Amino acid sequence: MSRRGALRRLAAHEGRWQRSLLWWVARRRIGVAPGERALGYAAAQAAFVYGLAFVCVVETVGLSVLLAGAPVVHGVLLVLDVYTVLMVLGFQAAAVTRPHVLGAGDLRLRDGARQELRIPLGRIASVRHDLRFSRAEARSGGGAAGVAEFAVGGQTSVTVELSEPVVLEGLLGRRTAVGTVRFHADDARAAVRALREAVAGDGSPGDAAGAGGAAVTRP
Repeated sequence: MSRRGALRRLAAHEGRWQRSLLWWVARRRIGVAPGERALGYAAAQAAFVYGLAFVCVVETVGLSVLLAGAPVVHGVLLVLDVYTVLMVLGFQAAAVTRPHVLGAGDLRLRDGARQELRIPLGRIASVRHDLRFSRAEARSGGGAAGVAEFAVGGQTSVTVELSEPVVLEGLLGRRTAVGTVRFHADDARAAVRALREAVAGDGSPGDAAGAGGAAVTRP
């Protein structure tokens, strides 16, 4: 990918997490239509994110005191520190407002504002509750296709095996064929049950506003 293309993708990512802050304040979710089921995954990282945001705020206050006599440096660092706090909160906001989505014909897995993988239900061979620590990156599996992981807090809790590979497009446009997908859900066992029912055609995905009664919207 060209440098210009990479910059465009990074700018789009910045815009997504910034918009997520607004939707988070409004208690709305992005890309969850009526009749679709939202599978949240943000709870596992909430304590870490809020703790990191608190540390950033304390650092901002401390630097403001230390640099009170250097207004130019203080002003520059203040802007950077405020942006850092917003970025940390945007990371959590993107996870809350962009949950995994189980629809009538597909499962859409998200990694906050970074990437999204759409899996047709007809390609899902098996689903199981499978708590494990994540690997640093997707690696080749035993077959021709690799493994994609949507980890939260360093772990995944649901494993989906596919009958046919799907293509995952990364943040910078890299495309990878994957035959096994692992992701985290706050209520992993309920997610497995709902996904099995949807694949078998025994039930609908459920009410998307069921978790907390939050309103939903398309992107």
